[in-house]
Amino acid sequence: MLSEADLIFPDWPAPANVRTLQTTRNGGLSQGSYASLNLGDHVGDDAMAVAANRQLLSPFLPTEPVWMRQVHGTKVVDAGQASCLPEADAAFARTSETVCCVMTADCLPVLLCDRAGTVVAAVHAGWRGLLNGVIEAAVATMQIAPQDLLVWLGPAIGPEAFEVGTEVRDAFIGKDGAAQSAFLPHGEKWLANIYLLATQRLQAMGVTGIYGGTYCTYTEPRRFYSYRRDQNTGRMASLIWLSQK
Repeated sequence: MLSEADLIFPDWPAPANVRTLQTTRNGGLSQGSYASLNLGDHVGDDAMAVAANRQLLSPFLPTEPVWMRQVHGTKVVDAGQASCLPEADAAFARTSETVCCVMTADCLPVLLCDRAGTVVAAVHAGWRGLLNGVIEAAVATMQIAPQDLLVWLGPAIGPEAFEVGTEVRDAFIGKDGAAQSAFLPHGEKWLANIYLLATQRLQAMGVTGIYGGTYCTYTEPRRFYSYRRDQNTGRMASLIWLSQK
């Protein structure tokens, strides 16, 4: 049922042994508001449907992904050593065929690798995690010079749809004054550009190889899940791993 047409294969200059995959909401077995490729087992969907959806990914992956219990924090785990369902919001791997994975439905998924293809990472960057440094934490665990990193920003809520309060804007500007440019006034609230906020954080560390950031989960209901749009909805997965050379 799941075909390549239902998936996104990130367009970025990663080395040949770095493999990536981005799911959409299409190609699965879930019904109703979770239709159809819901991969989240914590959102109220039928457990058997979620398990079947995850099984549909098998032909595209070398091993079962390291699924995490994401809590909008900054903890990073070694996917090659992780226990079952670790509580974390980022994972890295240096061993081949260890699949790092984050799930999102508006939050920003960030995939990273080094130009030499020796380490990969996946980051779940909702605004809280982004504010508190989850991307910086992941980069630190990779132990790679920033100029040697490549980053792909996956599907997230776009800058014309992500409405936030003044407290969110003030919190980001309090961390970095440059963040002011990532917020536009919208009545009594603000429209936040989570792609720009992440890019600013990466550039501040010296990372320049940044790609992606062109989707909007909120405004593409036929392709993406969006919690902000639908509340009861599924989750998509962003996956990255090192293949055997």
